[in-house]
Amino acid sequence: MEDRTIGSRDDELKDVLAGFGIARATTDHALELDALLQSWRRRVQKRELGQMALQELGLPLDLAKLDVMIAIWAPSNEFGATDQDETMVATIAARLGIDPSRASRLVTELIAEGYVTRAISQRDARRTIVALTDLGTAVVTAVRSIKYLLLGTFLSDWTEEEMAVLTPLLGRLTTWTDEVQITVPERFSGEIAALRDGLARVMK
Repeated sequence: MEDRTIGSRDDELKDVLAGFGIARATTDHALELDALLQSWRRRVQKRELGQMALQELGLPLDLAKLDVMIAIWAPSNEFGATDQDETMVATIAARLGIDPSRASRLVTELIAEGYVTRAISQRDARRTIVALTDLGTAVVTAVRSIKYLLLGTFLSDWTEEEMAVLTPLLGRLTTWTDEVQITVPERFSGEIAALRDGLARVMK
């Protein structure tokens, strides 16, 4: 049987967590999972796939502008948007988690470059919305086609059972930080106080 035990460097951590009621085997899995997530995060931050798509298509765009264009197009699998949704600069900022002033600047640049246009809302004439031009739509479609060509090719060797397990578990995993932020202050107040007290003793 494969030995999945994490090295002795984390033995002290396991002792601490065991004192808080977390089984050592669970900590081993948490450490292994965190290592995978950290590796994934570093690769995602490099945006290798997006950079490759822009390069292969010969597009004079950076990833920040591409993100804005995709946020305007608003794929439902990513943002839960529908064809009836109208997109404003504030909508883009919220979807991407960026400052509205940065979103506004990027939109202005994309308008000047012919990828985005402004329009008047059909629901409220006082409101300005943004939309992709035909060129912008073509760019987003091409980039996403490359992305899913590669991802689809990779997943082609997976069984239906494997994908049926992976997707819901990843969905469940993505919510864990939200749950932790809600539960930490109250649920783990005693554990955090003990850690804080231990740190204070070392810092004296």
